[in-house]
Amino acid sequence: MTARILVAYASRKGSTAGIAQAVGKEQVSAGYTVDVAEMNAVSSLEGYDAIVIGSPVYMGHIVKDVEKFVAQHRTRLAKLPVAAFAVGIAPVAPDIEPVDNVLDDLKRVLSPVQPVATAVFAGRLDPERMSFVERQMVRMLKVKTGDFRDWNAIAAWARNLPGKMGV
Repeated sequence: MTARILVAYASRKGSTAGIAQAVGKEQVSAGYTVDVAEMNAVSSLEGYDAIVIGSPVYMGHIVKDVEKFVAQHRTRLAKLPVAAFAVGIAPVAPDIEPVDNVLDDLKRVLSPVQPVATAVFAGRLDPERMSFVERQMVRMLKVKTGDFRDWNAIAAWARNLPGKMGV
């Protein structure tokens, strides 16, 4: 019987959703049954053998949706292998948002769940999708805009997940 994996994500502007889809696609290519869903739409984790959680990072923190998801599904998550990724500017602007800080916040939000794998990926900063305040912050901090997602790194991380998750 093929393992069933859920890739649950939060996404504000589509960058994390795109990465979640890519992670799911890698699992499907490896022969797994995969559901990719916005975490607010997930009502139950029954029937899943492993979970991947994806979150954007705003203002240096994992979005609150992840804390709510973990609290709602705490009992089931404690019994499943969980991997998690965060998406933000840390990989391309570590002086503004250190990767280690993002990983620490990701682990804090997931606690007491201990993820078997974590990653921080660069996202997409599209001024057209930002609010006025976000654009001002980006300009003030002199952050480059563009699509910084490294699809090869994302695929490589995703390909290694089944072995780490034991599925």
